[in-house]
Amino acid sequence: MTGEARVSDLQRLGLHDLHVELGGRMVPFAGYEMPVQYPAGVMKEHLHTRAAAGLFDVSHMGQVILRPRAGMADLAAGFEALMPVDVAGLPPGRQRYGLFTNDRGGILDDLMFANRGDHLLVVVNAACKAADIAHMTAHLADVAEVLPVTDRALLALQGPAAETALMRIVPEVAAMRFMDVAVLDSAFGALWISRSGYTGEDGFEVSAPDAGADAFARALLAMDEVAPIGLGARDSLRLEAGLPLYGHDIDDQTTPVAAGLGWAIQKVRRTGGARAGGFPGAARILDELSTGPLALRVGIRPEGRAPMREGTVLWDAPEGGRNFGAITSGGFGPSVDAPIAMGYVPAGTTGTVWGEVRGRRLPAQVVPLPFHPTTYKR
Repeated sequence: MTGEARVSDLQRLGLHDLHVELGGRMVPFAGYEMPVQYPAGVMKEHLHTRAAAGLFDVSHMGQVILRPRAGMADLAAGFEALMPVDVAGLPPGRQRYGLFTNDRGGILDDLMFANRGDHLLVVVNAACKAADIAHMTAHLADVAEVLPVTDRALLALQGPAAETALMRIVPEVAAMRFMDVAVLDSAFGALWISRSGYTGEDGFEVSAPDAGADAFARALLAMDEVAPIGLGARDSLRLEAGLPLYGHDIDDQTTPVAAGLGWAIQKVRRTGGARAGGFPGAARILDELSTGPLALRVGIRPEGRAPMREGTVLWDAPEGGRNFGAITSGGFGPSVDAPIAMGYVPAGTTGTVWGEVRGRRLPAQVVPLPFHPTTYKR
């Protein structure tokens, strides 16, 4: 297959022409043509987001409405049967992180879901979108209509100046706190807003109607605080924040506990809770919550300046020893001015490990996550 044919098979974002106009370098990602960076470059885009506000186009993500056939209680029970997360206890106007699991306790996808009063809004990863919609349709058909949203863009505005910028368009966002959701009227149509993101910074994700999305994005980009940010900086920002990327740091073989995501499993769904278990892989996941996993996702700080990329083998000794883990995400952290990585090692591992880089074993330290402090508005 030629390069031209491969590109022609990719889907285009609704704001594709805007990205090209801004000088975005377009690359294949999850079946879409996506901007990996703009002329400023990944380093400057990353640092601008940390210092001011960055605008990301994440319209490749899946937006899905779950509209109950009878009542929200039935929908909540049905949705809870797919994941180890408290759905019934989520109040209207709030959002929560969720995980679809399989019968082995592996993660089918991680997602966000919001209680919007009379329905749920779910946002899933682009690469898992079709499978997730099929999964929800197969298991929730009796309790909900599963309605993919196909006429809206999804933009993320992230950074310490995100609130200042978005307030110029919708002043009401100033009252929102981390994981609040709201539908707010604007000159660009009704905006579906959550105070959340994938950078560790305060910020918002905004679903805008296609008819107003281009003008909305341009209005934000016209502000001094806001710059366009591509996939490259999105990846380095989330790595510094210690946030896993599906298909790399987590997958259908990884349990939530091994992935360090046990915090996402509320007490009510754990052993002894009022609605304990009842989700795929419950036996393994609940056992790991009690006794601990065999391996655990950790932060890794390579010594020196050489990065340890995804796939780097980890050893427990500088020579000989055991190959006992691997890097799942790695690169350079502009905000911490050092190489950083995440990977899996036997639970309880501390101190120095050695990563094999171009045939040499280089030392690295197992460290807590995140590498860079988060600044969510609580």
